[in-house]
Amino acid sequence: MRVKLTLAYDGTAFAGWQIQARAAGPRPRTVQGCLEAALERICGAPVRAHGAGRTDAGVHAEGQVAHCDVPETRAGLDWVRALNGNLDEDVRVLAAEPVPPDFHARYAALSKTYTYRIWLSRRYVLPTRRHFVWATGPLDQEAMDAAARRLEGEHDFAAFQNTGTEVRSTVRTVARIERFCAAPGVPDGYGPATAELPEPPEGPEALEWCWRFTADGFLKQMVRNLMGCLVEVGRGRLAPDAAAAILARGDRTRAPATAPARGLCLTRVRYPA
Repeated sequence: MRVKLTLAYDGTAFAGWQIQARAAGPRPRTVQGCLEAALERICGAPVRAHGAGRTDAGVHAEGQVAHCDVPETRAGLDWVRALNGNLDEDVRVLAAEPVPPDFHARYAALSKTYTYRIWLSRRYVLPTRRHFVWATGPLDQEAMDAAARRLEGEHDFAAFQNTGTEVRSTVRTVARIERFCAAPGVPDGYGPATAELPEPPEGPEALEWCWRFTADGFLKQMVRNLMGCLVEVGRGRLAPDAAAAILARGDRTRAPATAPARGLCLTRVRYPA
């Protein structure tokens, strides 16, 4: 029986989603490795888990999706409870459901949404947020909004792809890039984008802002590279129009540096009904 799992994890102590090739010394800890170990304990045999996105070391998730094939004798199991009883506290299964045998967590996805969290002060970061935000200092977020509009739509995003993964095409369609204010520790969730940007609340919450990226697919570290570009615009080092020029050049070496992994979270993967 094929089961679809929705997962959340704190990526701080993980070397990413994907199990890495065995080398000298202990194998790095990965989300896939922890999930498969829990599945093996429950099923009594090795079980392969396929993820929708290969999140990097330090990247978090609130809506990662995976699928796996389990024995029919385990069909009636409460998979959420069983898996969470066998997983470490920094990874949790949020939902589990049977799916058709041709469902694939990665290839069946229509779109993915990532959220990147920015902390707008260099004076301090709340200790509870230090692993989940990039402390950039003050930014011109209206200029960043203008640059984001130039990055939406179908483009060749070769300038925003880091090396390490072979792809047939570097063309992707970014459906939207949205900015909103969020209180520390509050998950982005799965709700629709707000039509109007909310007024910044009082207190530390006003320092944390989120950028949400939705596309039909992403290249290696593409969201972090897009965020790095937007922050350079926010710092006044690039004009908003420069984003379009970077796209047109298609040269990764001419684009801004990659944003840190800790601010990034895989928020949602959308599938056909």
